[in-house]
Amino acid sequence: MSAIDLRLLRYFIAVAEEGHLTKAAQRIGIQQPPLSQQIRALETELGVTLFKRLPRGMELTESGQALLADARTILAQVDSTVAGVRRIARGELGRIAVGFTESASLHPFVPTVIRAFRDAAPDVALTVEESSTTDLVQLMSRNRIDVAFIRSPVGDVSDITIETMMVEEMIVALPAGHPLVRNKRRKSVPLAALAEEVFVLNRRPSGPGLYDTIIAACRAAGFSPHVEQEARKNLSTLSLVAAGLGISIIPASMRHVELESVNYLSIDDAPGLAAPLHLAYRDSGQSGAVKRFIVEARKCAKASRGAGRPPGK
Repeated sequence: MSAIDLRLLRYFIAVAEEGHLTKAAQRIGIQQPPLSQQIRALETELGVTLFKRLPRGMELTESGQALLADARTILAQVDSTVAGVRRIARGELGRIAVGFTESASLHPFVPTVIRAFRDAAPDVALTVEESSTTDLVQLMSRNRIDVAFIRSPVGDVSDITIETMMVEEMIVALPAGHPLVRNKRRKSVPLAALAEEVFVLNRRPSGPGLYDTIIAACRAAGFSPHVEQEARKNLSTLSLVAAGLGISIIPASMRHVELESVNYLSIDDAPGLAAPLHLAYRDSGQSGAVKRFIVEARKCAKASRGAGRPPGK
């Protein structure tokens, strides 16, 4: 016996529930003669009689009663499966792995996007991964994560789209008591004024894009920074600044990290000294959940720009 056409099962259920061919035909939107032919075709396919033909209607036989319960279960499962795969395609079901660098995670934009996505797709299973920009790009290339918030990428990203969400300024972090912060009214400092300072920076492998940006900006200002200490994470960098081991240049969003022994100043006369925040994702093979995440990120970026909030604030 060949597979039964699901349409025939739907016709059968309609006739069984209405108990009348004309009423069933009206319910499903076809003419009575074709419906009668379809019911006979189903009976022929199964090799049984499903209905007793009565003068005023149709009555299920014992075989028909047995089929009715199973037919309802089969169609309910089919409908559930179809609805499920459609929800997956719309990004309402499925899984997504989101990566971010430490400095990106400290920007309020990242939790804002994740929260917006969770509100839009609460049934999508979401996992997160914090790592360096280089490692996140490699994980994405190996399909270990789906999207990532990163700073400036390096290396081969030929199969990955890097979409800029926003660009924030960079600021200088100085230990309490530093001569540049003794004047409480000072809000900014020229980059060239830092030429004689000892720098504490995040290690280049952890964030090569920002590291190279800082070095290039200092050289453009007429000096090569004296980097005496390097830390693996930005928060560790700030701890070293707080300990008085040097100053550091960090994304403005890290101003939210309030350490009693660290002061922050804006930087003047440093074109090109900026910290972009990108969303990285693979060019092809995007699931519905990934597409929805990208849409939510773009909405949040647009809302942030529309609100006129300064970068990193």
